[in-house]
Amino acid sequence: MIELVNANKIYTTGKFSVHALKDINLNIKPGEFISIIGHSGSGKSTLMNILGGLDTLTNGIYTLDQQVFIDQKPDTLAEIRNERIGFVFQTFNLLPRTSALKNVELPLLYSGVSKKERKERSHKALTSVGLSDRVNHKPNELSGGQKQRVAIARALVNEPSIILADEPTGNLDSKTTEDILELFKELNRMGKTIIIITHEDNVAETANRMITLKDGIIISDQVVI
Repeated sequence: MIELVNANKIYTTGKFSVHALKDINLNIKPGEFISIIGHSGSGKSTLMNILGGLDTLTNGIYTLDQQVFIDQKPDTLAEIRNERIGFVFQTFNLLPRTSALKNVELPLLYSGVSKKERKERSHKALTSVGLSDRVNHKPNELSGGQKQRVAIARALVNEPSIILADEPTGNLDSKTTEDILELFKELNRMGKTIIIITHEDNVAETANRMITLKDGIIISDQVVI
């Protein structure tokens, strides 16, 4: 599903350069549950941006579903992201004055889906994360865990093959963190490929495979028992 070959990312500002990813080689198969862990500056956020099509490599090859990402136009990247990848972020990124249902509808709006179908699919997505009774609630009427469930429903609504989550439990208490991680496990059991970016060991160990980054290099890639 995903392959990185000799992947490098270098950021240059004036005379200074930062080698954020260094010759990364990585294969991710359909249906895997993977965590990518590392301290600040390890390169994990850069790797997430590459995997999600939010940024491009300086050199190397990134292949997603047998499609090579080289010099893709921004519109093409946006289309690939919207159809194949669902994003979940630490800060939820919900529109504050809009209901849960309308927040979940947003990716469908960008895809040109009809109003009736948007509502049906968004309601189904919210039901799948246990929020069928919160569809008309606005973010300020929801708990942190419920907000993250809305964000996960939004990530699911286009039925992507990959869920890419960036520190999805960073703003949640320990009990809510357990609930959200259990939801990711359930989604993985349903066949979704889950990739979680985190700096927390307990979150990383929830996955079936844990990849550790340090200074832009993969120093460990292990199966979690």
